[in-house]
Amino acid sequence: MKFKSTKEAWEFWTYYGGRTGFDVRINYENKSKDDGVITSARYVCSNEGYRAIDKRDHNTKRPCAETRIGCKAQIRITIDREVGDYSVYDLVLEHNHELQLPSTCHLMPSQRKISSLRAFEIETMDDSGIGPKAAHELASQQVGGSVNLGYTHRDLKNHLRTKRQRELMYGEAGSMLKYFQDKVAENTSFHYALQLDCEEQITNIFWADAKMIIDYAQFGDVVTFGTTFGTNKEYRPFGVFVGFNHFRETVIFGAALLYDET
Repeated sequence: MKFKSTKEAWEFWTYYGGRTGFDVRINYENKSKDDGVITSARYVCSNEGYRAIDKRDHNTKRPCAETRIGCKAQIRITIDREVGDYSVYDLVLEHNHELQLPSTCHLMPSQRKISSLRAFEIETMDDSGIGPKAAHELASQQVGGSVNLGYTHRDLKNHLRTKRQRELMYGEAGSMLKYFQDKVAENTSFHYALQLDCEEQITNIFWADAKMIIDYAQFGDVVTFGTTFGTNKEYRPFGVFVGFNHFRETVIFGAALLYDET
């Protein structure tokens, strides 16, 4: 068996795992130091190997379920430099665990993927005011059931949170910065800070006015932070730093719009 690229080999292994009933993962892909070309690769069952001993286990109240039980199922490929394609030199298809039922194979992480067309439909329905649950049910009906959809309700919500809703719409960033600059011009004690990601997109936004700073200096011995106020339509959690004053009244020390709760 030969493949034109490692991508084709990985897609084959993923498709085979979905049809057979086991999840897959990449164990390694070796690259040449000379030209950066992948010379060999090993794709395995997700239950391959064993979990390393974690010294923090005694402090973990709810440890993750053990899934790696030494399964030997794998495919190994190596490059033929003269031709440029990849050949299989080791293939193990036996598993030491039960396989997924056909009715649940679509729930495995390797089988869940939102295509560009589905992503466009999800965002269009969201722009039209259709909620995530209703959007997922509608998409499932269009393809004859959730088994044929290729993603779950949680995947849909994550897509909205990561692909579209986290990004500020055109003009919003400039309006926000102008608002902060006006506040600084009114009172130099006003403070704000922005965090950017690797693509220089705004992620976290923090601000505190003069009263918040004074309150923090007086009553900042105990500070709590929470996002119990939920999220706005852009799915950005709104968090506040709060405490108590000498009248046991709640005072706010600062506020933040977050990329996510991490």
